[in-house]
Amino acid sequence: MATVKYDNATRLYPGNDKPSVDALDIDIADGEFLVLVGPSGCGKSTSLRMLAGLEEVNGGRILIDDKDVTDLSPKDRDVAMVFQNYALYPHMSVADNMGFALKIAGIDKGEIRRRVEEAAKILDLEPYLERKPKALSGGQRQRVAMGRAIVREPKVFLMDEPLSNLDAKLRVQTRTQIASLQRRLGITTVYVTHDQVEAMTMGDRVAVLKDGILQQCDSPRRMYDHPNNVFVAGFIGSPAMNLFEVPVAEGGVKFGNGVHPVDRSVLGSTGNRITLGVRPEDLEVSGEDGLPINIDVVEELGADAYVYGSVAGTDPGDRPIIARVDGRRPPMKGDVIHVKPKADHVHLFDVETGLRLGD
Repeated sequence: MATVKYDNATRLYPGNDKPSVDALDIDIADGEFLVLVGPSGCGKSTSLRMLAGLEEVNGGRILIDDKDVTDLSPKDRDVAMVFQNYALYPHMSVADNMGFALKIAGIDKGEIRRRVEEAAKILDLEPYLERKPKALSGGQRQRVAMGRAIVREPKVFLMDEPLSNLDAKLRVQTRTQIASLQRRLGITTVYVTHDQVEAMTMGDRVAVLKDGILQQCDSPRRMYDHPNNVFVAGFIGSPAMNLFEVPVAEGGVKFGNGVHPVDRSVLGSTGNRITLGVRPEDLEVSGEDGLPINIDVVEELGADAYVYGSVAGTDPGDRPIIARVDGRRPPMKGDVIHVKPKADHVHLFDVETGLRLGD
């Protein structure tokens, strides 16, 4: 097993003025499952490829087990990568695909067979060892790619969106299998995805990137409850957090027809307006003192329902809003309801910097 450290690692492609990965600084513990997440083009896959040795590091260092591997070739880093497209050899059987890297390394045939059979048992691939990849489903091919990484017994697993080619139901099933497998094997894992639900359900910690810059690296719960800035607040959570620019008022901030109490010490010298964030589940239906919502869509999910609407006729203005309501007695499309945040369940951010205010 191994620790991994990005020590101000930077990747600047030739001809670009701005780094694709800018001074990335993350310490990954031995046996930890770290997920890199962010929108397309944020630098997450580049960060993974830097760790794998597939991208040059133009500044800073990358360490594995406290050893500087920045200038080592991929084969000398003792890492195994699972790609988005599985990268299986179509003319080889499942067993040969899984054992190919070991064969190239000159490992004894008996040892290769032992490791392949052991990995196949873990991944429930024993009945398919003699089949070719074309005879397998997408989920089975993905497990073969996992098996090929496992048999190498690496220090670090690297996974680049390995579930993106699977359908929605299979993605949910397979991400559970991967997380369970990683915990059983205890191998340090760095996993890249653009799907924040995947990130929140799989990772011990989640690192959110934007424009090549690390925004926050934290446990899923901490990130959900205490996002560092407006970007993380809006990116993490499904449905997304509601974000409004609201005026500061006597005793707090104005929200709809009422005032949401906020301690003046939290607001500091932020000026006359701040950004207020509140998650859909933290809005509750209230009386006329709340924020009026014109309901456009009601999404019924059984015990819960989500209403999608727009705020009209009041600050924070005519803009979309999502609220979770009782699924057994949901309002109807076209209704107007009033909502307000639950006490101590709002997130406040500076309008200029986007940084979190308060704790």
